[in-house]
Amino acid sequence: MEERIRRIYVPMTETGFYILFCLQTPQHGYGISRQVSAMTGNAVTIGPGTMYGTLAKMEKDGLIAVHSEEEKRKLYQITELGREILRLEITRIERLYRNSRGESIDE
Repeated sequence: MEERIRRIYVPMTETGFYILFCLQTPQHGYGISRQVSAMTGNAVTIGPGTMYGTLAKMEKDGLIAVHSEEEKRKLYQITELGREILRLEITRIERLYRNSRGESIDE
């Protein structure tokens, strides 16, 4: 993984995390938005500008790729690089959670 990509995406924004997390199965932007709203009880909503700007950037950086097109909608899916970034971010979040509970890395 390029260090530049790692610096850009780790740590991730909450929006970026949810988008990448949702793309473990192919989806279009509207589907991602609905899934994120459902997962978070509407605590996180992603507007169209943010959604499609983030999708374009992630595609350009190789974290996601177009899987197929349905009725003029692009379906995106996470790439291996995206999976690697997602694993790093989940590990980071889990460490933060453990540390917030007073647990050290060795436990």
